[in-house]
Amino acid sequence: MLMALYAPLRPGRPVQHLNPLLPSLAALFFLLLSPSMHALAQGSSTSGPTLSPQPQQIQAQGLVPVHAADVVVPGGDPEDLFAAQDLGQTLRQRSILLSPAAGPADLTVNLLRTDSDRAHQLLSDNHLSFDPAMHDEGYILLSRQDPSGGDTVNIIAETSAGVFYGVQTLKQLVEDSHGAASVWTATIRDWPSMKYRGEDDDLSRGPFPTLAFMEHQLQVFAERKINLYSPYFENNLEYSSDPLAAPPGGALTRDQARQLVAFASRLHIMIVPEQEAFGHVHHMLEYQKYADVAETPHGYVIAPGQAGSLPLIKSWFTQIAADFPSPFLHIGADETFDLGMGRTKPAVDQRGLGPVYADFLASIHSTLAPLHRRLLFWGDIGDSDPSAIPGIPKDMIAIPWIYWHEDSYDHDILPFKKQGLETWVAPGDANWSVVFPNESGALDNISGFVAAGQRLGSTGVLTTVWDDDGEGLYNQDWFGTLFGAAAGWQSGKADASSYQASFGPLFFGDRSGRINQAMAEIIAAEGLIDISDRAFWVDPWSTAGLQEGDKLRANIPAARLHAENAISLIETAMASEPSLREKNALLAMELGARRIDFIGLKFQISDEIRNGYAQAYAMRNDPSSKKVIGNILDDISSMNGGCQDLRDGYSLLKTLYRQSWLAENRPYWLDNVMVRYDLRIQLWQSRGEQINTAIRAIRQTSQLPPAASIGIPGPVTPSAPMPK
Repeated sequence: MLMALYAPLRPGRPVQHLNPLLPSLAALFFLLLSPSMHALAQGSSTSGPTLSPQPQQIQAQGLVPVHAADVVVPGGDPEDLFAAQDLGQTLRQRSILLSPAAGPADLTVNLLRTDSDRAHQLLSDNHLSFDPAMHDEGYILLSRQDPSGGDTVNIIAETSAGVFYGVQTLKQLVEDSHGAASVWTATIRDWPSMKYRGEDDDLSRGPFPTLAFMEHQLQVFAERKINLYSPYFENNLEYSSDPLAAPPGGALTRDQARQLVAFASRLHIMIVPEQEAFGHVHHMLEYQKYADVAETPHGYVIAPGQAGSLPLIKSWFTQIAADFPSPFLHIGADETFDLGMGRTKPAVDQRGLGPVYADFLASIHSTLAPLHRRLLFWGDIGDSDPSAIPGIPKDMIAIPWIYWHEDSYDHDILPFKKQGLETWVAPGDANWSVVFPNESGALDNISGFVAAGQRLGSTGVLTTVWDDDGEGLYNQDWFGTLFGAAAGWQSGKADASSYQASFGPLFFGDRSGRINQAMAEIIAAEGLIDISDRAFWVDPWSTAGLQEGDKLRANIPAARLHAENAISLIETAMASEPSLREKNALLAMELGARRIDFIGLKFQISDEIRNGYAQAYAMRNDPSSKKVIGNILDDISSMNGGCQDLRDGYSLLKTLYRQSWLAENRPYWLDNVMVRYDLRIQLWQSRGEQINTAIRAIRQTSQLPPAASIGIPGPVTPSAPMPK
């Protein structure tokens, strides 16, 4: 018999009339009832189901084997039927057959609404009830053993969203081991801590996903109980009335937008596109058509006060409101660095930056008022000029963003809260301008900022992904973004260690521990050397590259070993576990480890070339050293020379990168990344040819040119060992 998680204060009281104090009282009773259950909910138990987000309250019993299952929707609600279909698909993938076609079921899943007689009886019999906090998206999952044999899981909710999220939890309770499936039995009461749990995805600085990949993103988001997706646009939405700036092949059409909205709505996700309407519109303002609304020529900011500014913004958002029927419009309005540098300079000089900024937001608010949507805007003005905040309309929603560690995030939220504005918080995945996201930084920032937001009453979280360098791969971002999903649903500060333990099993279906260990190895490597794109692309013999090499040199061997361990673990997992999921994300993860490894290799080999050439040059006049010199020069440039190793390294990574790009993105923009690989391949090919010329010269004339004359810097140390 299952223990009751929580007994109502007044037995028999109707569910819809519960006291609003009950959520906190229920939590207290829950802790008193079973400390072990609380530990499991916090992810600290060593035995129990692996779940993310962690439910608010859970008592897990044990694993039961399941061969065939029956999913029943007694009420016949279309949305609940879709949830049943979604569950059935996962059950089949996890080696569970569906009854009745598969014969008698040993597991029956009932999807119930709280207003049904059956749900009332189950809740009463098990002393369970719904609190107001559970109304919109909460659910109860109740496992029971049938007297006639078999097991039953009842998912009970007041809404279709609650039923759907209960199904997502049940999917995680299923474990498949070599074709033999089991399901954790449990009693769960669960609800979200934050009303809006969103992902913001940059689609305007390079990679633009295929529609199929965007739908896949939405499916994964829904499984982690994300209910809002905000694609970020500067000029990558096609506007019927203003089609000029959208790049062919790199923009979302109206038909695609509507298809995406329909797909998302079945998953209980609203799509709230962010169209920048103030700053970050350089690729619009490049066109002569928009010269009169630009703050500075071909700049980044739409100038307040220009006759065409508000009509242009209105035309954009009128179409957005028609195609994306959410209650919100996101106007961006961050990083308006050009403001006051051009057309608005007199106004800013006279009145100050903050008031000019706030007046334009208020003007946008008035202009878009007929659309009857609440406006979201980025809240960095709270740091740059808090004097703007009193002038911002009070029904707008501020989204302060901080992407790094803060001892306290309160100062980013409180300026808006004190002025009566609703807030969401926006932490970051730390993926921008790096060869792989800085995962330890992301975990720290997301957990800290979201916890502060919950404590200060923020109603939403929007975890951000930015592709500043144009090279970002979303398949490398799942670790951070799904932690944002967990942090927004769970109460308080999300525990990074329990989340890390859940990532491999839940996302990849890997219960061997290899993928989690591979991620740990990557994080260890990231802590030792610079993983920036700058470090990856920099010429190690340039001034900047020489400085970078001096900083990295001591830690390169250890960092490379961590990265190579990650590669080996991923390759072993893929070879030994054919049922792994998300293989494109695994390949993107391996690509990140290979690029980290190559950063170290590049500086090592370039050092060896410098030192080797210096040794050869020092022996150039010694006839007895001719053979040694020849061997050194062959190590520098030959079939397996250092120059060729670096050429080959960039060439291999170019191929792997292109494959990962096309696994998720359209071809648009890819050439802008490929050309960087091509330039580096050509650089080391050219250097090899130069050194080959020097080799021929010494063999014919016994003359070796100075290193500087062929672009090789001096040795790292006077006593550096000869390369092997």
